[in-house]
Amino acid sequence: MEKAKRSSEEQTGEGRGLLHTWKGYSYSVTPERLPLPRPVLQVALGAHHGLLLLEGGQVHSFGALSWRQTQVPEHSPVLETALSGQCVVFVAAGSLHCGAVTEDGGVHMWGDNSAGQCGLIGLSTVPNPTPVALLDSLPPQRVPVLELSCGQRHTLALSAQREVWSWGGTGSPVSRPHKVEQLAGRHVLQVACGGAHSLALVRCLGPSDVNRPLMDKCGQCHQLLYTMTDKEDHVIISDNHYCPLRGEYVHEQDSSQPAHPLQTPPSDPAPPSTGSSDTTAPPFVSEAEHLAFGGDSDPQSQRVNGAAPAVVKTSQYPDKQEVNDYLKRLSHHSEPQGRKGLHALLVPSSGGPSLNSLVVSCASAVGERVASTYEALSLRRMVNMYLPAGLSRSGGSDSPLEQDSGQAKKSCSTGDIQDEAGGPSRRLSLPGLLSQGRYAVHLLSSSYGLLLSPRLLKKAGRPRTQAVALTPVGGACEAQDSLPLLHTEVWSWGQGQHGQLGHGEQQDRSQPQSIKSLTNKEVVRIEAGAQHSVALTAQCQVYSWGSNSSGQLGHMEQPSTVPRLSKLSEGIRVWDVSAGDSHTLLLADGDCIQPILYYSGQQVTGGPEESLDTRERGGAYTQQPVLLPFCMNMGYVSSVCAGGQRCAALADHKLLSYTASLHELASAERKFYCKLCTVKTQIVRPLLEHESVSSALGQDSFTLLQSLAGRFSVLCHLSGQHAASLSSNLRLRQDLDALLFPDHTDLFMDCYHEYCSILCNFQVMGGFQTLTKPSIDVFGKSPELLQRFAECSEENPTTADLLVALFYLPTLHLQEYSRLVLKMAACFEERSSEWRRLQDSGALCEAAALKLKRRRKEAEYTLHFWKSFPGKMTDSLRKPHRRLVCESSNRALSLQNAGRFSVHWFILFSDALVHAQFSTHHVFPLATLWVEALPDDDTHGLKVITPEESFTLLATSSAEKAKWLRCINQAVEQALCGGGQDGSGSGSWEPPGSWEPPVSRTASYTFYKEGRLKEASYEGRWEAGKLHGSGVLKWTDGRIYSGEFSVGLEEGYGEFIAPNKTLQKNDFYQGSWKEGKMHGLGTYRYASGEVYEGFFQNGTRHGHGMLRTGKLNTSSPSVFIGQWLNDKKSGYGVFDDITKGEKYMGQWQEHQRQGTGVVVTQFGLYYEGAFKDNKMMGPGILVSEDDTTFEGDFSDDWTLNGKGVLTMTNGDFLEASFHGEWGSGIKVTGSYYKPHLFDPDKDKTASLKLGRLCVRAEDKWQAVFQGCWAELGCSGPGQGDTPKAWDHIAAALTSSQQLVKDGCGPSQTPQTLSRSHSRTLGSLEVVPQLQGPLTLEHYQAIHQYLMKACETPLHPLGRLLEALVAVYRMTYVGVGANRRLLHQAVNEINSYLSRIFSIVRFLFPELPEEGGAIPEPSQTTEKEGPSEGPLESPKPMRVVSSSGLLLPVLLPRLYPPLFTLYALDKEKEDDVYWECVLRLNKQADLALLAFLGVQQKFWPVVVPDATAAPGQRAQVLSSAKDACFSSAVETLQQISTTFTPSEKLQLLQETFEAITLQVQALLQQDFLWSMDELFPVFLFVVLRARIRNLGSEVSLMEDLMDPCVQHGEHGIMFTTLKACYYQIQHEKIT
Repeated sequence: MEKAKRSSEEQTGEGRGLLHTWKGYSYSVTPERLPLPRPVLQVALGAHHGLLLLEGGQVHSFGALSWRQTQVPEHSPVLETALSGQCVVFVAAGSLHCGAVTEDGGVHMWGDNSAGQCGLIGLSTVPNPTPVALLDSLPPQRVPVLELSCGQRHTLALSAQREVWSWGGTGSPVSRPHKVEQLAGRHVLQVACGGAHSLALVRCLGPSDVNRPLMDKCGQCHQLLYTMTDKEDHVIISDNHYCPLRGEYVHEQDSSQPAHPLQTPPSDPAPPSTGSSDTTAPPFVSEAEHLAFGGDSDPQSQRVNGAAPAVVKTSQYPDKQEVNDYLKRLSHHSEPQGRKGLHALLVPSSGGPSLNSLVVSCASAVGERVASTYEALSLRRMVNMYLPAGLSRSGGSDSPLEQDSGQAKKSCSTGDIQDEAGGPSRRLSLPGLLSQGRYAVHLLSSSYGLLLSPRLLKKAGRPRTQAVALTPVGGACEAQDSLPLLHTEVWSWGQGQHGQLGHGEQQDRSQPQSIKSLTNKEVVRIEAGAQHSVALTAQCQVYSWGSNSSGQLGHMEQPSTVPRLSKLSEGIRVWDVSAGDSHTLLLADGDCIQPILYYSGQQVTGGPEESLDTRERGGAYTQQPVLLPFCMNMGYVSSVCAGGQRCAALADHKLLSYTASLHELASAERKFYCKLCTVKTQIVRPLLEHESVSSALGQDSFTLLQSLAGRFSVLCHLSGQHAASLSSNLRLRQDLDALLFPDHTDLFMDCYHEYCSILCNFQVMGGFQTLTKPSIDVFGKSPELLQRFAECSEENPTTADLLVALFYLPTLHLQEYSRLVLKMAACFEERSSEWRRLQDSGALCEAAALKLKRRRKEAEYTLHFWKSFPGKMTDSLRKPHRRLVCESSNRALSLQNAGRFSVHWFILFSDALVHAQFSTHHVFPLATLWVEALPDDDTHGLKVITPEESFTLLATSSAEKAKWLRCINQAVEQALCGGGQDGSGSGSWEPPGSWEPPVSRTASYTFYKEGRLKEASYEGRWEAGKLHGSGVLKWTDGRIYSGEFSVGLEEGYGEFIAPNKTLQKNDFYQGSWKEGKMHGLGTYRYASGEVYEGFFQNGTRHGHGMLRTGKLNTSSPSVFIGQWLNDKKSGYGVFDDITKGEKYMGQWQEHQRQGTGVVVTQFGLYYEGAFKDNKMMGPGILVSEDDTTFEGDFSDDWTLNGKGVLTMTNGDFLEASFHGEWGSGIKVTGSYYKPHLFDPDKDKTASLKLGRLCVRAEDKWQAVFQGCWAELGCSGPGQGDTPKAWDHIAAALTSSQQLVKDGCGPSQTPQTLSRSHSRTLGSLEVVPQLQGPLTLEHYQAIHQYLMKACETPLHPLGRLLEALVAVYRMTYVGVGANRRLLHQAVNEINSYLSRIFSIVRFLFPELPEEGGAIPEPSQTTEKEGPSEGPLESPKPMRVVSSSGLLLPVLLPRLYPPLFTLYALDKEKEDDVYWECVLRLNKQADLALLAFLGVQQKFWPVVVPDATAAPGQRAQVLSSAKDACFSSAVETLQQISTTFTPSEKLQLLQETFEAITLQVQALLQQDFLWSMDELFPVFLFVVLRARIRNLGSEVSLMEDLMDPCVQHGEHGIMFTTLKACYYQIQHEKIT
């Protein structure tokens, strides 16, 4: 009930947002609580009035509201009714004016407008809230606003684009809001208005901001923002642009008038007078600290030596040549000691002639930090500042103990910088200072070596200890949008006569400039009083500067022109500030959870008691911040506000548990962050910078220490961001959704895990013990500092113990997170979304804390083990990530079959099992270790399997056996998950049985034993100690295998690289493997340039394959395609010797031509016969281009030797003995015959029958078909099981698809599949199922399946077809295009058909044999009743043949080379035919019909007229050509566009039908042809069709026609066409 009541109170707002106001700091002061209807979200105080923002967006005013038309009581808040209906989210109060921001970004102003501070024209007073528009330049667009700040007579606004707008001011006030151009492009976080000065909190520039385009001109007056003056020996680049329309609220003081004097404490340098060259230097910031932040601060903009900048050139910018000349003159100046030191940095810009290029070029010389540090630093330090981070000192945020040491340093003028090394004095000119110079450091960072003068580096270089930057460089944490920014700068401008601008002077500034001493101080909040300024850092420090007339600065009696720390007691952590006219209010953490208030400034007198208290204090103001005792009665104060002489605080009731928990979490986080910062600056940094640390630790451990320090800094930075986020959450009164922890817990956990991982690694390596001596050197023998921070509970701890406790300190904070987050969760109803989110977050923190605690114990356990381990093996076995799990020093484990006196020690680490014996040891990585328990017996054995050996371990008992089995399995699983490598998960042991490492896994291993894998490294899949799955194997000699493995050997698809040391190139194989050797289809590219594509067996070329010899495949000197046996050419093959222009087609044996074969040459020679020992030897036939033929014996290539017959082209022949080489003189002994001398009519061209002495077609390419049968799982043709063959096909399709999907595969396989290919593969998954007798429908399904299977090379049939096409084209293309090979080419196609048909019948046993018939379905229906007619004719049948089924698939791919052979063979006949066609086609249609003897009744009298209307016909004129039978002619002409004989015969049939239709239309009756009537008409159509190679077409149809159609209707039509061809050849025109 109590929890529900508390929750109800918090939800209704009772007890939340209570407003308390008071004046002064006397003990007698009692805060006044203003009763309001709703909780207050924000309060803003002016000089004599205030504004209240209530829940729901209501705004109330109280105090002296002089601008109102009706007077209201001062102490009674009144509602601003003009804002009704508007949801206000922010309010601000100036001295006499007010502002409000609505939810949509609109601005409303009211009050005094005498200086335009309300942004309205023509009104001196604005009585009610009135909208004010912020309009951006062309085109005008309304700018939404996030927050306002009101000063005495001016106003600032922060837009949603993080830009600053201002209006009002003194001097030349501007009523319309305008943008502050100097801050354009910067990310502004907050703005604050003082009496007559302004502050802006700006994010430091990061790497992503460097490339931002620069602005050249003012957006208001369009004048140049930057000017350059070329002096005698230096350049002045100034950004003192003044815009007369900006309406500054300050007057530029005349340089001749002295400023108001300021009292200066004895410790400070005298303040400069106007025009002096000496200025107060800002505190020194180390160079590593500067570089580590990544974001670089902007330099101050100021005049050099008091001289105003002037533009000395008529053009706006100097041209590039002038800049180069100037830089060259600087580099070769005649002064002694070489003035090149800094001028060497001034490199000319490579950009265009714009001023930005010049600015970047000059600024890259010294960088932006020169502006703030060259006044206080020597030349040596300044150069060191720009060295890379690795060579510079480490840096970070300054600690509270670093009390602005730079304040006491005298500054130098911009013209004279003395070298502290003792060299002669010299004057070094520095470039002018510009705001945009921040971009130069990015250019400088990438080219230090090119920019810095070697002489300067030599003088500045001295031995320094390498350290790590302790400030995160814009890391991942900073990238999180939900985290606040800590890398900030404070910019100020306005009146500065009281030092309130913080630049170390009392000059006014018309433009914003960065306060360098606050850069990288992690300022998170700024406030401005009437004449002083305050900055709050993430480390809960308060910097104040300006007027101190009432003690409002809180650190001294005198005013300060630079920021200084307020004096607060130790342990007081300020997290909210506010500044009034002459006082400052601080909200801080004390000893308890409840916040406390501190006040510094003027005491407000209000009565006798007040005056007495003031007199007792000895003054009218505080000497340092004083505690306000009444704050404990307010409750939990969430924010404070000061204005005028008044103070205000917003508080929540003490009974609100959620508020208390949130305050406790925020307070704990701020305390934690401050402690981490102190440890970092006072302990970590001094240790890193000590010169003996690196040598004491050694390189590896020192690198670990650097990484540890870096992660410590990241963790510290994240804690600071979280603390700032919590403080902002309290101040803005945000809900749970704005907190980081419920939804971003993983960000913290990852950071802690990474830190703890490196910390444990460093501890395991004994780093803390090694750090003892350097620590004593740094902190002394009694390190009280370490003891104070370490919180070590041990008595008399050693230095190493203190360091361990200190570095483990951050990990203990996780338990605090868990406690506080769970405490917050208890404030919500159970099972609510808030409760669940907080519970999950708390559980994560608790689990992480326990895990880190376990990891610390593991590290300590491992460290203790290394102390007792024999020293000789420690160095080789000790690794940072390695943790001890268990070891067998108690003889709990022994080796089976070990010697009697042998000693075996087994040590289980998180990543390896170590077997130590005497002084030797062997390491077994856990990722490649398998363990299994042997069956229960008395030996208690464990079998351990590793990649190269297996052994059995014997435990002393069953319990010991179970323990070791569990530990090894858990360690293996951890190692596989990555825990064994980085230590992040090692040792997180679970209960028995919860861990079972997979038998199949991915791991890396290097082999060490003798054998083919010695010293080879493998990365990939394993199974039970064997290479199994995909992986990469690399040998030390450069061999690499990448592919599949099975049971330890290469198996499946893989790629292999083998270096060829002689040629300095690599052999490359890509293809199939089996049992560790190349086996199956693959491609081997030799270093010599040869390429083999084909089959392998047992690592050698075996089966069908093609070898290209030559450096380039496109110009290979020779190509062989054929059968290989044990890496040698054996069997049938084709060898194309491109160099000789010869092609051999025949038998091979052991790389030599052996047996029968054919040779053709590019000169037309043809030989067929016997070969022996790679020569033409034995009987053979040789035919020359002119048909001269020799048949006889040969003894060598083209060498006749023995009896033979030489036949001339005219028929004469010579029977004799021939000796000699063909074409070079032959000796002949014999008889000459002239058989046709007395019989001239006898055919003299009786050609010799070729093909008798060559390889039979069915004996060719047997290896190709054997490969296909093997893919189907058959040992030979038809020797296998059909279902298993289909299983092999399915497996081949699946594996091929996977290879293509993985982007690999043999060269014959396309690497990408088209959509049609994918669809084809999908359809091949469905195999035609035949049930019952074979029907025509089943036959069509089989035909469709074969068509699709042959379309893709992934199917065995498709691969077979591709191979046949390749060998066919290889044989008959090029030199092989010899007309005497036509007969062999046709026989080869027929053999393809028969052999493929046998494979198809094996896959579809239901298919009948060649010539079998399939009944076609009858188209006629039976009549009812009994049939009395004659007997029915036989039913139509579909004849099954190999040509009908397969020729449509095969012939289109082989058509080009085949038809070329037909054209060569029929060349003479086609020439005679074509000559006749050309002659006869000169005649008109009617004349040609008459000449051919076509009966006149078949002469078309009228024909369709294409030019007339549809249906009209034209008269055939006697002179008309190509008009008769035109449709039949067009049909017949298509015969040249088809491939198969069946397609050509179909066109023939359509041609005859077209002729018949036209004749029937002419005779107007049915008509039956007789051959005597039909032939002349068809002859006319053939002539008019003008088919060029009709003889070739006829011969191809005759040779490849399906035998079943030769005696049918198609056969008659073909015979008619053939007769027409011969008739045309012998036709004579009379």
